[in-house]
Amino acid sequence: MADASVEAFLADLSVQRRASPHTVAAYRRDLVRLVALAADGDPVALKPPQLRRGLMALHAQDLAPRSIARTLSAWRSYYAWLARRGAIELNPADGLRAPKRPRSLPKALGIDQAAALLDVPATTAEDDPLLVRDAAMFELFYSSGLRLAELVSLDWPGGLDLDAGEVTVTGKRRKTRTVPVGDKAQIALRAWLELRPRFAVEGSVALFLGRHGTRLMPRQIEYRLAQWAQRQGVGVHVHPHMLRHSFASHVLQSSGDLRAVQEMLGHASIAATQIYTHLDFQHLAKVYDSAHPRAKNK
Repeated sequence: MADASVEAFLADLSVQRRASPHTVAAYRRDLVRLVALAADGDPVALKPPQLRRGLMALHAQDLAPRSIARTLSAWRSYYAWLARRGAIELNPADGLRAPKRPRSLPKALGIDQAAALLDVPATTAEDDPLLVRDAAMFELFYSSGLRLAELVSLDWPGGLDLDAGEVTVTGKRRKTRTVPVGDKAQIALRAWLELRPRFAVEGSVALFLGRHGTRLMPRQIEYRLAQWAQRQGVGVHVHPHMLRHSFASHVLQSSGDLRAVQEMLGHASIAATQIYTHLDFQHLAKVYDSAHPRAKNK
């Protein structure tokens, strides 16, 4: 049975803070673990060393770091609630830290996979002019490393300057940046701009329009890209951000210029861009493993 103070906290969470039933149920599961730590079932008296041992026990049970962090957050919220009511003086969970989450590497296409995705004969557009639009979108994604929201928000005329071979977008924190547009993307975009008036209606300002002249939405682009990749036989599920990751990985592999990749991606800190150095090392490791006679047992 849960502690009375825990039940009062959960009731407050539900009624006063209007938390969803799902959130309340998640807090309940995490606080049941807290009650189990107390020999007498009273979590109010628990001290930091006991809480730390409890976190270590969860880690030993192979609970995911994300789940442990969520559990600690629930404990911290519960004790903060007790402190506000004068039941305790200090929050015993304040100085505790959950295990660091392993940072997963973003998935990127190989160079051959990117070529298979994008190398589409121009004649394929004759049956459906929207294929021309899709080719232009995906070439621009990969060519310039745009975020999905940045591509969706592009207007015409607007941030795209094909004469200069560049596109200007507004990214996170309303930060504007200008990035190059590759030759193949320029060709694909010019082809789409010739067809765009067929779909534009009065007031259409979006660069990429749907069949009825309205701006394409993110989910539509995600769906079209997944279908496109399947049709091209890429062999993996491709989503828009994968093209951005692929752009960063491939430019870094070729240039080694981390600072330039940071600027093109629009990262505020170079630490966010350094993840792509791991992707680069993965590529080198694969080459090493396949080519070095003593890299591994054959």
